[in-house]
Amino acid sequence: MKKAYIFAFMLLCVGGVALAADSDGNSAIEVRATSMTRLMSKKVQLDEGQYLKVKLLNVRMLTEADDLKTRFAADPAILDQHLAEAQMRYEMDLASLLRPKQVAMYQQSRTNMTALGSSF
Repeated sequence: MKKAYIFAFMLLCVGGVALAADSDGNSAIEVRATSMTRLMSKKVQLDEGQYLKVKLLNVRMLTEADDLKTRFAADPAILDQHLAEAQMRYEMDLASLLRPKQVAMYQQSRTNMTALGSSF
């Protein structure tokens, strides 16, 4: 479970620079999702259709995470629970979009990232 929190945190931090440069919430999420999707595409070799679907999934996940942080800012335990649930839904949806070989590459990249602290 700790890896899921670390992974979720890393995903949310990928676009930190873009967020600082762009104050509009929706545009910032779009920039972060694009950055995440490009990195994922390099690691798991997404085709164009998958790229677009994964980008939409990333936008949805980042939007949900921001919403949860706003709604549950006062209660970190509940926030962690809801973020973990959102991460599990994201992982399941992502796995449904990827081919088995891509899922394996994604899992390997995620494991390497959390174990070594490198970027996705």
